Amino acid sequence: MTEEHTLLVDVADGVATLTLNRPQQKNALNGPIRDALREAVQNIRANRDVRAVVLRGAGTDFCAGGDIRAMNVTAADAGRNRMDDLHGWIALLADLDRPVVAAVDGVAYGAGFSLALLADFIVATPRARFCMPFMKVGLVPDCGALYTLPRVVGMARARDLVFSAREIGAEEARQIGAVFEIVPAERLHARADQLARAMAAASPVAFALTKRALHQSLGNDVRGMLELESLGQGIAFTTDYHHEAVRRFKEKEPPLFRWPAAEGG
Repeated sequence: MTEEHTLLVDVADGVATLTLNRPQQKNALNGPIRDALREAVQNIRANRDVRAVVLRGAGTDFCAGGDIRAMNVTAADAGRNRMDDLHGWIALLADLDRPVVAAVDGVAYGAGFSLALLADFIVATPRARFCMPFMKVGLVPDCGALYTLPRVVGMARARDLVFSAREIGAEEARQIGAVFEIVPAERLHARADQLARAMAAASPVAFALTKRALHQSLGNDVRGMLELESLGQGIAFTTDYHHEAVRRFKEKEPPLFRWPAAEGG
C-alpha cells in the first residue's frame, strides 16, 4: 500500500465518502493521511455539489488515533506548529455547513474518537470501542475534542472519559449521547450512507443556518439566539426549497426531505 492512498475519496450523488485506508495500522493518523484529509476537506468545502459527507475506516476499525511511532516531537514550538497545521482542516470540518456522518467500527481511540465527534451523527457497530487515552501518554486531547466532547456528552462525562482514559463500548457511548445509532457491522456503511443521502436532500440553506446556530447556542444568551433565529428564518423563507416544500405539502405530494427509519424500526 502506498502512502498516497492512505485516504480514499469517493463522491457519488452528492455524498463524499472519506475512507481512512491504513487498515493494518487500524487507520492510525500519520503525516500523509493528515495531509490527505486536509486536502479533501478543503476540496469539499469549495465544492457545492457535495451535499453530505461520510467518514469511515477501511477494514474493521475506524481509527486508532495518532500514529505513536511517528511522534518524535522534542520542542514545544514544533509541537504547537504540528497541531496548528492539523487544526486548520479540523476547524473547517467542525464548521462544515453540510451534514457529516461518521461510521465507526472497531476502535475509535484518541484522535480517532475526536475525528468521529466532529460528525453530526455517529453510527456505530456493537463492537465499536471509544477511548480518550491521552493521559496514558502524557498528552492533551486534540483534534477538537476539548471543544466537541463536553458539548456532546456534558462536562462531567467529558472529565470522566478524559481523566480516566477508560474505554467505553458502543452501548455506553449511545447512552451518554456520543453515538446516535448502533447497527450490525454488515449494515454499518449502508446505514451511514442512507443517513447522509437523506440529509443531503434537506434544504442546504436551512441546514447550514441551523448547524451554525446550534454551534453558537451554548455560548450565547436567549436574546442572541432569538436574533439568530429571526435572521436565519428570514433567509430560509425566501428559498426555492421552502417554496417547493410548501407547495408539495398543500398538494399532498411526497416531501422533499424524509428521515429514514432506524434499523429495525
